[in-house]
Amino acid sequence: MASTPLAAIVLAAGKGTRMRSNLHKVLHPIAGKPMIMHLLDTVDALAPSKKILVVGDRAEQLRSAIDDVEFALQTEQFGTGHAVQMALPALNGFSGDLLVLYGDVPFVPLSVMEAMQAARESASLVVLGFEASVPGAYGRLITDEDGSLARIVEFKDANETERAVTLCNSGMMLIAGDKAATWLEALDNNNAAGEYYLTDLVEIARDDGATSTVVTAAEHDVMGVNSRIDLAAAEAAFQALARINAMESGVTLMAPETVFFSHDTVIGRDVTIEPSVVFGPGVTVADGVTIKAFTHLEGATIHEDASVGPYARLRPGADIGAGSKIGNFVEIKKAKLDRGVKVSHLTYIGDATVGAEANIGAGTITCNYDGFLKYQTNIGAGAFIGSNSALVAPVNIGAGVIVGAGSVITKDVPSDALAVSRAKQRDIKGYAAKFRSEKAAEKAEKNNTSDKKEG
Repeated sequence: MASTPLAAIVLAAGKGTRMRSNLHKVLHPIAGKPMIMHLLDTVDALAPSKKILVVGDRAEQLRSAIDDVEFALQTEQFGTGHAVQMALPALNGFSGDLLVLYGDVPFVPLSVMEAMQAARESASLVVLGFEASVPGAYGRLITDEDGSLARIVEFKDANETERAVTLCNSGMMLIAGDKAATWLEALDNNNAAGEYYLTDLVEIARDDGATSTVVTAAEHDVMGVNSRIDLAAAEAAFQALARINAMESGVTLMAPETVFFSHDTVIGRDVTIEPSVVFGPGVTVADGVTIKAFTHLEGATIHEDASVGPYARLRPGADIGAGSKIGNFVEIKKAKLDRGVKVSHLTYIGDATVGAEANIGAGTITCNYDGFLKYQTNIGAGAFIGSNSALVAPVNIGAGVIVGAGSVITKDVPSDALAVSRAKQRDIKGYAAKFRSEKAAEKAEKNNTSDKKEG
C-alpha cells in the first residue's frame, strides 16, 4: 500500500439516458448490490483519506443511497475534466494523489488500483489502459519506446497507424497531488464539443516536464455499464467469476450456468448445489449442505449437513439447523429450526421456533398474521405435527406433542400430549350413489334440450 495520502473521485453525474430508467444508472444492482457500491467497497480497501462523489442528474437518489462520501455537484455536464474540476473545492487543503474512477465501471480490482499507486512512484500521471479485443471507437494510448505514455488520441482524430493500436483508454487515472490542481485548472474547452477533456492532462503533464505512464487491466475489469444490455453483461461477468470461485473453494455446482449468487453469498466446503438455484442477499451455507434444484434463498442461514429443496423458498430470518431437511414446496420465513428437523413438503413455517428432531407434516401452516400484526409459534423438540394442520399463533406446542392430522390448534399444548381438533365424522349411507344418479339424469336432460334447439 502506498504511503501517499489518497483521494478517490468517483464520477457519477451523467444522465444515463440509455438505461431508460427512473433509477440513477449507478444504483442499478449487480448481484443484489448497486453497481457503484461494488466500486466503493474496493476503494475502501485502499483506505483513502477522502472519497468524493461527483453527482448531477438525480443527485438526491445518490445522496439518499450512499453514506461515507463527500458530494460535489456538477449542474451542467461539460466533460470529464469539468466533472473532476467540480471536486476541487472539496479538496481544498488536501495535498495527496487523486484517483479518478467512474461509478458505472464497478469491477476495477483492488490489485489494479494498487498497481496504479505503485506506478505513481515513478510518474506524475498514471492512466489505466486495457488491451481491447475490438478497439472500435475507444481512445488509443500511444506510448514512447521507453514505455511512457506520449499521448491519448481519440479515435476520430487518429490516423491509420494509431487506429491499429489496441491499447485503449479506460478513462481512469491517478494524478500526482502536487500537480493535480494546477493541471486541472489548465484544462480548456477549445475543441469542437466545447468540453473539458480529462485526457488533455497527458499533454499538460508533458508540457510541464512530468512523466505519464500506463497501467493495464483486463478488458472485463474495466467494462462500463451504459445500458440494460451492458447491465446484463456485467451481471453475467460477476456470476461467471462467482461460480468459478465457488467451485475452486470446494463447492459442487451440477449446472454452474444456472446458479446465481449474491454479492455476499457465503458457502462452505463440500456443498452440493443442484441446477436452477438462486441466492439473494444475506445467505450463509455451512459445510456439507445440499441445495436441490429450483430453490430460492434470501437472508437465510443453513447449518452443517442440512438439505434444502427442491422447489423450496427460504426467506429472511430462516435459520436451518444441522442435519435438517427442508423439502419440496416448503417456505420458511423468520423461523429458527433446531438440528434434525424435518419439513418435507407443502408447508409454510413463519415467525416460529422448531425444536430438535421435530417432524412437520405436509400441508402444515403457522397462521402468523391476523391482518395487522405477526405472532409467534413455538414447536418443542420431538413434536410430530400431522398433515394439513393449522397452528394459529400465538401458540406453544410442547416437546414430544403429537398433533393429529387436519387439526386447527388455537391453544397451547403441553409436552407429550395428543392434540386433535376436528369436526366429528358423519357418514350418510347411500348418498353418493343417489347423488351420481340424480346428476347424471340432470345432465342428460340438459343435453337433450340442447340437441332439440340445434335441430
